[in-house]
Formats: sequence, C-alpha cells, structure tokens
Amino acid sequence: MNRKRALISDTFKVNKRRVGNEKQFGAVNNGEAGPLDVKATLQDLMTLFPRKLFNDALPQIVLKHQLYSIHNDRTQVDRQLSDLREQGELLMFQLGFDAEAFGLVFAADYKAKVLAGEEGRGTRGTVDKFLEKVLPSCNDLSFNKDKMLKEFLFTDSEITQLVRSGVLTVRDAGSWWLSIPNSGRFTKYLIQGRKAVLGMVKKSKYNEVLKAELEERQTNSQVKFQIKYHIHDIIGAELVECIPTTSGTLLRCVDY
Repeated sequence: MNRKRALISDTFKVNKRRVGNEKQFGAVNNGEAGPLDVKATLQDLMTLFPRKLFNDALPQIVLKHQLYSIHNDRTQVDRQLSDLREQGELLMFQLGFDAEAFGLVFAADYKAKVLAGEEGRGTRGTVDKFLEKVLPSCNDLSFNKDKMLKEFLFTDSEITQLVRSGVLTVRDAGSWWLSIPNSGRFTKYLIQGRKAVLGMVKKSKYNEVLKAELEERQTNSQVKFQIKYHIHDIIGAELVECIPTTSGTLLRCVDY
C-alpha cells in the first residue's frame, strides 16, 4: 500500500457498528431531515422496481434491508414495518435465497396481481378464499398444516391448489411459506445483478468507488434492474461499506 493510499484509508476509516446504532453501517441518510417515514420510503424505492421487465405481472417488491440503506435507525424501521403489517397494508415474504432476505409488497398490489394471474384458472375460488381469510391480518411468513386446516378451514386439496397457484410454497413437511406467484425470475435477476454491481465496485481502484459515480455507470446484460435498486441492495445487505468523504459517499467492498 503506498503512502497516499494509507493516508486515505486512515482518514476515512470507520467503525462498521457503533454502540446504539449511532452510526449504522451501510446507512446513507440518517433521517435527520425529518421524522422517519418508512411507508414513504417504501413508495420511493418501489419506483425503482422494473415493472415492464415482468410484463407488470409482479407486485412491486422492495427488499427489507434496502430500507436500511436509507435509514440508520433499524429499530424504528422494523417497528413501522410491523405496524404496517398489523394494519394489513404490507406483506412480508422470505425470498429463499438468503435467510435474511425478505421481500416487502403492499397488500393491495399483491392481491391485484394474484387475481389477475388467476383469471380463468380452476384455482381461482380457492385463491379468493385465501385472499379473503388469510391476507387481511397476515403477520406470518409461513403457515403449518394445523393452522391451515383448523384456523383458516382449508382442506388438503385446497392447500394443494394454493401451492399450485403460487401463493404458498413448500417450506418443509406440513408447512408452507407465503409467496409471490412467478417471482422466481425476480430472484434470479436480483442475484445476478447484485453480483455484477459488486463486481463493478471490486474492479474499481482499491475496491472502492463513489456512490454517485457508480449510479452513473453503464451496466451490462447481467444487470436487468436500475442500478440504484442494486446499490440500495448491496448497501443494506452490508456487502459494501459506506464512507463519508468530501466528494460524497464512498462505497468500499467488505471482506469477510
């Protein structure tokens, strides 16, 4: 490491996690400009979702950790998310590729896309029942057989139809995840785009790049989403470190 590099490193060295979330690792905006409003942030992030890429067949999906790239008070973020879910406005999904990856979708958008996908299908009646009985107060990520049979009064045959329609996916024997129909391609594109954008950071000098510069970079065919969507992803997932500089936020790859 040359002298200039050492000076830069020492000047901008930060602690990833400080006590009390005083400076949360990954956060770009600490929300000091006004009260934290998770619903408004969700709506902003959803404008980055590539609806046309999926022929508008998917609800707009935001990753829970993307919110952490904007707000550093994770406790407040989680509390407001919990309130929105309890009020029936928001649904949360385990995306499957990572135990810590959760998708957030507004319930009205989810219902509209599911019903559109069920048009003319034999599973429509059972899916209607699921949307009416389960969604209004859905705080669960998964459901066991006992709950499906005794609380929601679904039959084994109906559960099979729900899996076939994609609103449930098998978790293990006797339990199912709440899921987003036809979201497999979303997950595939997310993972390959994340890898490509991280690669762009790693190929930059010293494995770091200004956030504003990265936002303006041309992307290759591996990146299907807007690059800003992926930047919020890699910051919130703590795959890069955010370092404030006089030139703006610097993103540096994290070595584990």
